[in-house]
Amino acid sequence: MRVLIAVAAVAALSPIVPAAVPAHAAAPVQCQGTETVTYSPGITFTPQNIEITVSGQFSSCVDGSGQVTSGTYGEQFTIFAGCNALFDDFEGRRAVEWNTGDSSVIDGAGSSTAVAGQVVTTFTGTVVEGRFQGRPALQTVTLVQPDLLRCLTTGITRTSGLTTLTIT
Repeated sequence: MRVLIAVAAVAALSPIVPAAVPAHAAAPVQCQGTETVTYSPGITFTPQNIEITVSGQFSSCVDGSGQVTSGTYGEQFTIFAGCNALFDDFEGRRAVEWNTGDSSVIDGAGSSTAVAGQVVTTFTGTVVEGRFQGRPALQTVTLVQPDLLRCLTTGITRTSGLTTLTIT
């Protein structure tokens, strides 16, 4: 009985310390949207320097905080390409401007393949600046495969399709 009373007295006089709460990893961010790519001059079978302009919009995003709901990105660069040589691997940076007013810069590498009449590009990297810094990112873009007959005439000047972005 004395032991029980002593334990009860110690428990009553001791400060209450909450149990340690395990740290949770940040919730993934998932976005869906569209991407449009324009080529100038149009891509033909004759390889040449092509100025590429990319314009993307994530119209539907979900993140753990509920703050990021949409975003946009765009870039412009020049590559040496032709209709027979569109699928080279590449490295680059992509900046996404979020609806919250801040941005994420993703540094990564990508590649493209032709799958079932579509060009599928996968860009894998890490957020190196801004919101979600230090987290891995994966973007997939599925564009309608260009009409190869246009490669014989005016060239392919534009294509568009769906894109998804996941930041884990």
